[in-house]
Amino acid sequence: MQSASEQSEQPEHAYPDHWEADVVLRDGGTARIRPITADDAERLVSFYEQVSDESKYYRFFAPYPRLSAKDVHRFTHHDFVDRVGLAATVGGDFIATVRYDRINALGRPASAPADEAEVAFLVQDAHQGRGVASALLEHIAAVARERGIRRFVAEVLPANTKMIKVFTDAGYTQKRSFEDGSVRLHLDLEPTDRSLAVQRAREQRAEARSVQRLLAPGSVAVIGVSRAPGGVGRAVLRNLLDAGYTGRVHAVNSALGEGRHELEGVPAFRSVADIGEDVDLAVVAVPAERVPEAVADCGEHGVRGLVVLSAGYAESGTEGRERQRALLRQARSYGMRIIGPNAFGIINTAESVRLNASLAPQMPAAGRIGLFTQSGAIGIALLAGLHRRGAGLSSFLSAGNRADVSGNDLLQHWYDDPATDVVLLYLESIGNPRKFTRLARRTAAVKPVVVVKGARHSGSAPPGHRVPVTRIPHATVSALLRQAGVIRVDTVTELVDAGLLLADQPLPAGPRVAILGNSESLGLLTYDACLTEGLRPLRPLDLTTGATPADFRTALAAALADDACDAVVVTAIPWVGENGATESGDGEVLAAALRSAVADAPGAAKPVVVVHVEMGALAEALAEATRTRPAGRTAPPAGAPEAKQPPAPQAPVSAPQAPVSAPQAPVSAPQASAPGPQAPASAPQAPVSGPQAPTSAPPDPAAPGVPTEQGEPPAARAIPSYPAAERAVRALAESVRYAQWRRQAAADPGRVPEFDTIDETGAAGLIGRVLGEEGTDPRGVTLGVEETGELLGRYGIGVLPTLPAPTPDEAVRAATRLGFPVALKTTAPHLRHRPDLGGVRLDLATEEQLRTAYAEITETLGKPEELQPVVQAMVPRGVDTVVRAAIDPAVGAVLSFGLAGAASELLGDMSHRLVPATDRDAADLVRSIRTAPLLFGWRGSAPVDTPALEELLLRVSRLVDDHPEVVAISLEPVVVAPRGVSVLGATVRLAPPPPRTDLGPRRLPSYQ
Repeated sequence: MQSASEQSEQPEHAYPDHWEADVVLRDGGTARIRPITADDAERLVSFYEQVSDESKYYRFFAPYPRLSAKDVHRFTHHDFVDRVGLAATVGGDFIATVRYDRINALGRPASAPADEAEVAFLVQDAHQGRGVASALLEHIAAVARERGIRRFVAEVLPANTKMIKVFTDAGYTQKRSFEDGSVRLHLDLEPTDRSLAVQRAREQRAEARSVQRLLAPGSVAVIGVSRAPGGVGRAVLRNLLDAGYTGRVHAVNSALGEGRHELEGVPAFRSVADIGEDVDLAVVAVPAERVPEAVADCGEHGVRGLVVLSAGYAESGTEGRERQRALLRQARSYGMRIIGPNAFGIINTAESVRLNASLAPQMPAAGRIGLFTQSGAIGIALLAGLHRRGAGLSSFLSAGNRADVSGNDLLQHWYDDPATDVVLLYLESIGNPRKFTRLARRTAAVKPVVVVKGARHSGSAPPGHRVPVTRIPHATVSALLRQAGVIRVDTVTELVDAGLLLADQPLPAGPRVAILGNSESLGLLTYDACLTEGLRPLRPLDLTTGATPADFRTALAAALADDACDAVVVTAIPWVGENGATESGDGEVLAAALRSAVADAPGAAKPVVVVHVEMGALAEALAEATRTRPAGRTAPPAGAPEAKQPPAPQAPVSAPQAPVSAPQAPVSAPQASAPGPQAPASAPQAPVSGPQAPTSAPPDPAAPGVPTEQGEPPAARAIPSYPAAERAVRALAESVRYAQWRRQAAADPGRVPEFDTIDETGAAGLIGRVLGEEGTDPRGVTLGVEETGELLGRYGIGVLPTLPAPTPDEAVRAATRLGFPVALKTTAPHLRHRPDLGGVRLDLATEEQLRTAYAEITETLGKPEELQPVVQAMVPRGVDTVVRAAIDPAVGAVLSFGLAGAASELLGDMSHRLVPATDRDAADLVRSIRTAPLLFGWRGSAPVDTPALEELLLRVSRLVDDHPEVVAISLEPVVVAPRGVSVLGATVRLAPPPPRTDLGPRRLPSYQ
């Protein structure tokens, strides 16, 4: 306890409402964290009365049965600078508190510049073990850093092991000592890699648990079930029952009379309060104006989560948006999470749950795909499409306006969900892009994540979705998602196509594709599609139109055993009998033959896809095999180690593999291809293994070719079929690219290098001086030429000197100073970077040439004061490129690269990576633009110094990452010569840094 001197009145600062936050706790419930104010006296007293004597003793080191009026005043009156208290609340009541008091070196109350504070917690016994103290520590530490406090001191009794664990597990740098019978802890509040890792691990566990509570409730109440047939509530109740839900079901209708009632054969009540037992999940299907009453009824009686199907919220305009805000505040005040409003519902196909709390009339088959949509209509289409093609789901959630539960929460759940092997997402908006990218990258490292993004070109989010506004093009967002390992597709059809292949087929070891079938034309169409997608097709094998299912089986078995291919595409057209009629039963027989060949294939598994033309029976037979296969996994998830898998053969070093992303044309034979600018990749490799899957894993009892305990042969894995070659090959190409990412970027993301020539402190001083100057525009300032050169120079980036040339004589003096030969350029905004307009003259070796060029430019383009000509020394010839970095409010800092001129400006041929970029990112940036061959010796030209270019990219990345005030950098042109790079022009813009949503303590976003 502090001395009485701490009560001396100090000026109170304004209430810091930005400290308020909703957090998910360890058990999946939620709590609200907010500053304690003088109005909280009664709440504090009530809270303290519910704390056990033991907890009080641990807090005050002595029996302390009740708080005095003096104590209550002290614990509720804060100045929000030197004395701060935070409370965790549920339903408006305190469940835990934390407080810090700034102290000096003697441990007495102090003010700034003292940077140490004493901290103490108290958690109600009923809520201990929920992770409340850990969440409060994150938030009070962030508050303390904001107020200039760098260290916490805490005294804890040795017996209070739970509190000691809260401190020691936080990941902060700390010291521990034992003094006067207590443990004295010193915590350095500067975030560390470990503290950030701990925070994110806790976030993942908590948010995954909160989704699991929604997906696997022990009991469900449907609120708004009409007495007469019909209506949304009645439909959901019927769907729950038809799905065979294993938990308890209750119907709620406020219009019911007194006494016992049943609707659809289940107990019906007037309210949740009347049910008389715990309810885990409530499905709300009442008009929007009655939802608050239903939410209050649920919250006051312990309901854990809500599915709000009701419409009339943010999608309906301003009034609805305010109604949605109120709904979110109300639900979170009770610790409940919301799916919706305007949601379609939630499905869990697990045999132990069988939950269909949605408007889908048919329960999907159980499978390995997790599906999330933000649109009910798209959700219906996807469910129907997946069912028609024989694919099953592990879980499904359609979030509607996603006021609370979003795709990020589902990624947290599916990341380590053993029932899900593939994640499919239909997104119309991304509320927290930084977090989404981080979660998607982590999930994609262990299982495929496929995304289709709607509302790409509308310029605004769909009605009901409030998201950060982004200034970067959609293509850039797509590139950043691909950097995170996300499989980015354009349509819901492609989403299903890719999901089918990834759910049941192993990842390919490389881009080499075998093609076989009974139609030469269809084989050639498939071959062309492979080239278009950047794959390396082998010469198609034509089995002729007379091929039998046995011939297909033999050819497929040979292809699967051939080390020269990594995947197989089977093409099939109907058999035609002698009288011109299609043979009956061919589809079923062929499907059986193909499944048999796959099941009997030795060695490393390869993906197999089927392209059929007017063979509905084949597609139905393959889909039916998927629906009827035994429960459980029939094949390892995409990328997991196959049973008894020998290492795949390696291609010789002298045969470089062309990049997957570049189309290749045959040279002298269909299987030949020319290497491109990408770094040579090893030829066929063993299928990728996820981080959680040990390479020495025992054979999977359900894997193809592994006998079961009863000696029965296992079922063959499902083979996806497609009605067009382009669709099959596009899905296969996405699988190839994803497998390559798993082998390379996910396994070894690279490192952010350290450079000895970086002066971070000097750069910070320059930035602070510029932004601190009186009269500086708060929206930001563009640095002058000298300041730009100085700032970049602090990071080892030299900019070629440029001297003004307002007259011919000044131009000559500048050239003499720099040394001939020189370049004469116009710098007027309308002529900058436009050499095609004649405003740039190069290799001026003499004074006469310089004066002549000066006269020609001014006569043709305008007066010198309009053109703003400058003189610059010549640099070695090379390839003109552009390097840019900018901070976008939605996605963060982005590093971009391309060739200068038409390639980047007209064609948009730019590559992008998130900052901080690793050495692998820099190498990929240079190689992923379509015009990259110009850097690597295209048509006999000299290759340029790409290592020097990559170092420049990394230095720019470091500058932007170290100093978020640098909101934009443009280096143009950057001439990359055979040896070295030269930066000829540079622009830097500074501004107060935008807020970061991905740093700081855990908090739920307000998707309103």
